[in-house]
Amino acid sequence: MTPLRERALPAWAQAAPFTAVFALFFLVPLALVVMVSFWNFNEYELLPDFTLRNYLAIFEGCASRNDDGSLCVTLATYLSTLKFCFIVWAVTLVLGFAVAYFLAFHVRSSTWQTALFVVCTVPFWTSNVIRMISWIPLLGRNGLVNQALTGAGLVEQPVEWLLFSDFSVVLAFVHLYTMFMIVPIFNSMMRIDRRLLEAAADGGASGWQTLWNVVVPLSRTGIIIGSIFVITLVMGDFVTIGVMGGQQIASVGKIIQVQTSFLQFPLAAANAVILLAVVLMIIWGLTRLVDIRKEL
Repeated sequence: MTPLRERALPAWAQAAPFTAVFALFFLVPLALVVMVSFWNFNEYELLPDFTLRNYLAIFEGCASRNDDGSLCVTLATYLSTLKFCFIVWAVTLVLGFAVAYFLAFHVRSSTWQTALFVVCTVPFWTSNVIRMISWIPLLGRNGLVNQALTGAGLVEQPVEWLLFSDFSVVLAFVHLYTMFMIVPIFNSMMRIDRRLLEAAADGGASGWQTLWNVVVPLSRTGIIIGSIFVITLVMGDFVTIGVMGGQQIASVGKIIQVQTSFLQFPLAAANAVILLAVVLMIIWGLTRLVDIRKEL
């Protein structure tokens, strides 16, 4: 019989299907977006051309501050998007790490771990839009939270900033994306040798010292992967900001969506290329902290 090693397909043949799918559904669309970003356009049609007009229009007026001291629209929008990105990342990191730590180290039964993990996925059984809309009767001016606050005498008037504000946008983001932080951190924690924790305890380390010096360093791969998931999702999101912000809060994704709705595809493509570059720089900075390929 022919040895199994000799009958196996060569490495390039095994990788060919995935490479074809990757090229067809990622590289080709990305190349088209980059190409269209250099096209010209008017009110009626796209004009195949090579022009920097779209990129110049995006950064027009950004060389100096406006007369009132404010930043140009592009920089202000990116700062707003990065602000949401940082806040959501910090909150999801704390929540995701706490949930993953509880599941990995305090739930001994694998059956209970699986059951509780499934409970964490319950919100994903419904549409993102439905989950966002469900916050409106809860946080609205006449919602349950305001009724409870006014009924308890804690406030005289309904609290306005609970809905259609930065708070509601961050709350919706955390609700939607915390699971993307839990899963990779939990996966990293389950690979930690429990004998290391016992050795730290035998050496006199407190619970916090063990957490900070053993668990956190050994979970950094999951933390970085979860951070990449959350950051990329928040940076490109426009539905959540539109719904929970009451169409009053700007983001880069929202600008791209508006430009496409007005058929300004080259301008939207240029914005998408710039957004992609910013996200890739953030990811590159995160991957410098840990060699993901080596530690997975």
